[in-house]
Amino acid sequence: MAEAKACGAPVVALESTIIAHGFPWPDNLELAREMEDAVRAAGAAPATIAILDGEVRIGLAPAEMERLAGGGVAKCALGDVAAAIAAARDGATTVSATAHLARRAGIDVFATGGIGGVHPRTGDDAPDISADLPALGRTCVLIVASGAKSILDLPATLEVLETEGVALAGYGTDIFPAFHTADSGLALRHRVDSPAEAAALLRAQRRVEAPSAVLIANPPPAEFAIARERLDGWIARAGAEAAAAGVSGAGLTPWLLRRLDTLSEGETTRINRALAIANARLGAEIAAAFAAA
Repeated sequence: MAEAKACGAPVVALESTIIAHGFPWPDNLELAREMEDAVRAAGAAPATIAILDGEVRIGLAPAEMERLAGGGVAKCALGDVAAAIAAARDGATTVSATAHLARRAGIDVFATGGIGGVHPRTGDDAPDISADLPALGRTCVLIVASGAKSILDLPATLEVLETEGVALAGYGTDIFPAFHTADSGLALRHRVDSPAEAAALLRAQRRVEAPSAVLIANPPPAEFAIARERLDGWIARAGAEAAAAGVSGAGLTPWLLRRLDTLSEGETTRINRALAIANARLGAEIAAAFAAA
């Protein structure tokens, strides 16, 4: 990765939360390797970002990736990074932390599965807004993601992205993808249809000195995507069960994702894996187009 940066070759940042918290062992390690392989196959260098022993690492050695996959590593949003560094701890970086650290390292493109968003409100609780959204509003990198997770309040998520000034475009689509499904029912104002067009959008964002990210919403691979009606049924059932069980706060999202995996007999996990690899590949193609200009 350092050699690639030194000679101006394209680099794609990857988050480490998908390794430490996204999948069980050993699937998590296998997926991390497949994402890095997808980046290399498309002509770029992968830079998986994490915090190890209180040091920010831009690119991981195989043994370091295995260490993250082994469990017991804290999830670090941007607001947790300083504490992990100060305490010399390990940390798996989320979208907000990875985007910030990638920009600091001079990396222009970041690929992930999906971004965080606004959680549906329950009762009189204050809205639960992911740290990803304000981070995207102040970090001018290009992020490839399959939209936001389908369990979120997607209209509210799009409103916050607009408020934060994020340049949002669908990749080959006019509809905002909802992670497990290509069709959220929510229209997008902008689209790009090639890596070159996506790279041009980042160049324009930099030219006008906008502080916010470019978000390329890449639909999940068609052969794995789940019909919206089926997915909505599983989400409604999982949400009702979570409420009955009193699950809320930081534990709600992982609980719902595990329940969706069970209800779908593994379909949601299979698509999660497929879209993460596809986004890594597209990120590399966009990084190559951006570096070539």
